[in-house]
Amino acid sequence: MPAEINAPQTFDALARLLPENAICVHSSLQRTKQTFDAIVLAGLSSPDPLVEPDLAEQNFGTWQGQLYTDIPALAAPHHHRFWFTTVDHRPPGGENYIDLSGRVVAVIERLTKAHIGRDIIAVAHGGPIRAALGHALGLAPSDCLGFETENLSVTRIDHEPGPGVGREWRIRYTNLVPK
Repeated sequence: MPAEINAPQTFDALARLLPENAICVHSSLQRTKQTFDAIVLAGLSSPDPLVEPDLAEQNFGTWQGQLYTDIPALAAPHHHRFWFTTVDHRPPGGENYIDLSGRVVAVIERLTKAHIGRDIIAVAHGGPIRAALGHALGLAPSDCLGFETENLSVTRIDHEPGPGVGREWRIRYTNLVPK
């Protein structure tokens, strides 16, 4: 388990904060399964999670495994000050952030429709969380890269359809690190 998620007190707090018996999903990447398993071990009551490959972090292709300090040179002239590259730039062998946003929004729409009125817990990565926030706010992908996401934090986005003006999504909080 990565060092940053070896935090028993945070897992205990997450298990107390997150809704019981919610629909749970995590990406196909090992670190989200490890995080989910640690929260369940700390006491979250949950059915078996769904694995959603489309909630994975952006595929950076040949940049995977490179040092963060090397990314600006690899991305030049497409380096973005808040992300590794601009939303429309596709690293060699990878995908761009617009692709990531499209697949994440498709998962959100599908799960929301399939589980109307149910709580859904998604253990995900920074890029997909930014995309979910952008979807809730009606933002273009290029407007989402400035969102900060902390490890082991909770972002709560509620789907609240009904009459009246405005979007059907409410952002309750972002980057809440329970204690």
